[in-house]
Amino acid sequence: MTDDEARWIARAGAGDAVAFRRLVDAHAGALYRVCARITGDKAVAEDAVQEAFFNAWRHLRDFDGRAAFSTWLHRIAVNAALEQLRRRGRLEATLPEGEEGEDLLARALDAQPGPERLARSAELGRSIEDELARMSVLERSAFVLRHHEGQSLEDISAALSLNVGACKQAIFRAVRKLRAVLEPSG
Repeated sequence: MTDDEARWIARAGAGDAVAFRRLVDAHAGALYRVCARITGDKAVAEDAVQEAFFNAWRHLRDFDGRAAFSTWLHRIAVNAALEQLRRRGRLEATLPEGEEGEDLLARALDAQPGPERLARSAELGRSIEDELARMSVLERSAFVLRHHEGQSLEDISAALSLNVGACKQAIFRAVRKLRAVLEPSG
């Protein structure tokens, strides 16, 4: 956290709307990306981000600095995204089984791009997005937080209100499903 951000947090906690607006501007993009990946819907993601910032404003005095401010905001945003899906009846409640996998996206896209490679990359991208959309919300959320956002298992577990073992299982299931899309059959 920068000194400026610490000042904005303190001022916003005292009710300064301009300081809070600076925090919103600094974090809105990252929160939107994670909400969009979790919900798979731009409009729902926008609603979730708006709800997350509203909740952050209401509970800013509760921020105690034990975690990074961005981690605290991410947790609120993930909860808001999941709540938006619950309200719309799109949240599945099943817990996956398995262990954490590896980062398949980095492995799958490692060659120099030529026209054929660009076409294949676009095709893979569509396949990945389709598979992410078919995953349970829990699997997609855990995968996105781990492999897109780079969060620790502990932070993901806290954000999703799971124990670390269940978090690992969700990530493993997601990786296994993506592996089937990314690895050539044969």
